[in-house]
Amino acid sequence: MNFRFITFAIALFATPLFAQQTPESLANAELSSLLTIYKDIHSHPELSTHEERSAAIVAKELRNTGCEVTENFGKYGKPNVKCYGVIGLMKNGDGPTVLVRTDLDALPVEEQTGLLYASRVVTKNDEGKDVHVMHACGHDAHMAIFIGVARSLAKLKDQWRGTIVFVGQPAEEAGGGARALLQDGLYTKFPKPDFALGFHDNAQMQTGHIGVTEGYTYANVDSVNITVRGVGGHGAYPHKTKDPIVISAEIINALQTIASRENNPLDPIVVTVGSIHGGTKHNIIPDEVQMQLTVRTYKAEVREHVLAAIDRITKGIATAAGVPA
Repeated sequence: MNFRFITFAIALFATPLFAQQTPESLANAELSSLLTIYKDIHSHPELSTHEERSAAIVAKELRNTGCEVTENFGKYGKPNVKCYGVIGLMKNGDGPTVLVRTDLDALPVEEQTGLLYASRVVTKNDEGKDVHVMHACGHDAHMAIFIGVARSLAKLKDQWRGTIVFVGQPAEEAGGGARALLQDGLYTKFPKPDFALGFHDNAQMQTGHIGVTEGYTYANVDSVNITVRGVGGHGAYPHKTKDPIVISAEIINALQTIASRENNPLDPIVVTVGSIHGGTKHNIIPDEVQMQLTVRTYKAEVREHVLAAIDRITKGIATAAGVPA
């Protein structure tokens, strides 16, 4: 576990002349406590839109640093879904407004690390199915580092001026958390930032190092759901069906041609089918198949083309298979 980003983030705010405390000394002093918080959050992961416990920890820790904290901020499109966004304001005189952000949610993954603090959480997802939950994408580390940055900046107030907007973003993995915060007025109810820091851990980087790059760092992401509706029947009489499994297989293969034959190779894209579900028995052809895709792009025009191509290819193959519109 590495918290050098705390030093990096603090250094962006603080002046070159330090008194007795430096970002590195503060990070080292907080390390033990932050590791405890990290392990606790790691052991208690929560799925997207269910981050009640994690959000409460972040809110409490921000409040302890003197921040003005707003909890349960954000509005999803579904009125019955509560949003657990957390906003903390740390004001310190006139100066720039800087947004510092962490994500809060975990993934439906079974942990197999064998760690003493490994997640053993099993819960029901939004479809009512039992799923394991794990912080497999580093959001537990992000929250701990985020708290460390807030603690340290509070102790360095004699060395910087301005306003820090700390944002705990829910539902990052589901793709709707940022939109929920914006829809509830993130940039109207709170100071609009001049700068924003969005940190992400990287398992490919050497421990103790920080990566900085100009331009794009990570891609835009879209989640795409495809339902292939066919006509089910007995597996011994496939000629009497419209087999959605075969149609889905053709769609999956055809989607790969978007990257290899439709897209400029200088504009990288990713089209991944991460989930496919259909059928219940060896000898029964189902009525439908559900697929879930993740799409990664950088440019707006490339994103629009890829999403349109997915729609065109999917509907075209279904039409070729004789499935009505």
